[in-house]
Amino acid sequence: MGYASGNASRKPNLILVMADDFGYECLSCNGSRQYKTPNLDKMASAGVRFTDAHSTPLCTPSRVQIMTGKYGFRNYTEFGALRPGERTFGHHLKDAGYQTCVVGKWQLQGSVPGTKQRGVGTSPDQAGFDEHCLWHVRARGSRYWDPLVQTNGATEKKLTGRYGPDVFLEYAEGFIRRNRERPFFLYYPLVLTHDPYVPAPSSGETTAEEKSKDDTKWFGDMVEYTDTIVGRLLACIERNGIAGNTLVIFTGDNGTRLGVTSQTVDGPVTGAKGLTTAGGTHVPLIAKWPGKSAKGATCRDLIDFTDVFPTLSEAAGVPMPKDHPLDGRSFLPQIQGKAGNPREWIFCHYAPKWGGRPHRRWVMDHRWKLYEDGAFHDLRRDPEEKHPLEIIPPEATDVVKRFKEVLARMKNPDGTTEAK
Repeated sequence: MGYASGNASRKPNLILVMADDFGYECLSCNGSRQYKTPNLDKMASAGVRFTDAHSTPLCTPSRVQIMTGKYGFRNYTEFGALRPGERTFGHHLKDAGYQTCVVGKWQLQGSVPGTKQRGVGTSPDQAGFDEHCLWHVRARGSRYWDPLVQTNGATEKKLTGRYGPDVFLEYAEGFIRRNRERPFFLYYPLVLTHDPYVPAPSSGETTAEEKSKDDTKWFGDMVEYTDTIVGRLLACIERNGIAGNTLVIFTGDNGTRLGVTSQTVDGPVTGAKGLTTAGGTHVPLIAKWPGKSAKGATCRDLIDFTDVFPTLSEAAGVPMPKDHPLDGRSFLPQIQGKAGNPREWIFCHYAPKWGGRPHRRWVMDHRWKLYEDGAFHDLRRDPEEKHPLEIIPPEATDVVKRFKEVLARMKNPDGTTEAK
C-alpha cells in the first residue's frame, strides 16, 4: 500500500526544481516590486525561505555541482558537459529504490551547437535517471515555442504549436501520477527564464515574430510563468494525495542575465550572470515539506550547491556514498526548523571555460569575501565589489587567515590551486 493509501512509513518523495538564469530578486517574497510570484510566495509561507543561498555564476558549473555535490575543481571539465562516470544524486537515489526522472533542460551531453564545443558528456540515463523529457540532449533547437524535445532516448521531435515548459510539466505530472504509490525523485531544471526572452502563454495574443525574437520586455512574463509552472506542480502533488510525504525544493542555477534590471524594495537590481559578484551567484531557495518543515520560516544560514545532494540523501534516509567527496553539508535540519550545522563560509571554484570569462576562486561569508588573487571585500559596505580593501580591518584579520587556509586546502587533482 503506497502513501496515497495511508502508508506514512514510506520513504519521502523528493522534487528539486531549478529555474534558469533566475536571481534572488525575481521573487516577490524576496522583495521584488516588479514581478508577481504568488505560488512561490505561498510555498515560502508554508515552508522555509533561505536568504543566503549561492550557486556558481554560470549554468553548467552550477548543474554539475548540484548534481554531484562536488566543488568544480574536482570534476568540472568543460561547458555543456557532465564528466562521464560521475555519480549523481540520480544514481544515489535510484540505488536506494527511488524511481528517478529529469525533465526540462539537459545541456550536459557535451555538444553545444553553434559553438566549438564538441566534448564528451553524459546522457540522462547515464546520469541515473529512469525517465526523461528534455530540451538540448543531442541537438538544440527551440526550448520555448515549437520546442525540440527528447523523451526517453528517442530522436528529438519538434512539437509544432506547443510551448516547451508546458510539455515538460505535463511529463512531470504524468511521472508523479504513475509513481504516486512508490518513492520517486523528480529533478526539474526548468528552461525558464533563460533567453531568448519571448512571450509566455499568459502574455495574451502575440505574433509568430514575437515568439521567435529575443526581447527583454517579456522577461517579467517569463518569471511569472515560472511561478505558474511551480503552482501547477504543487497542485499535482496535492491532487495525487502525496503532498504530506513530498519534499519540494526550489532554486535558481545562477543570477539573472546581464542587462536585466529588476525593481525591488531595496532599489533596482541588475543581473550579473557569469560574474562573480552576488548578482551572479545569489539565488532563491525555498523548501516545503508539509508536517516536516518549519512553516513560514526565514533562514539566513549560508547554503551552496554542494549542500543539495547531502540534503536529499538525508531526507531519503540514505547515507552518502563513503567514497564520495563530502564538500557539502545537509541543510535538512534547517528545513525542519532546527539549528543544524550551518556553514561558516562558502567556497567557489569558477573555471567556466565559456565566453572568455576569467577563472577565479574565492571564499566568502555573510560579510567578507576573499579571492585567491588577494582581493578582499566588505560585502556589507560594497556589495557590488567595486572597491577592494587596501588595508585589512582589524576585525577581519582572523577571517582572512581562515579564508586563506580554506583556499589552500582546495586543490586541483594535480595538487595545484590555480583554476584550470
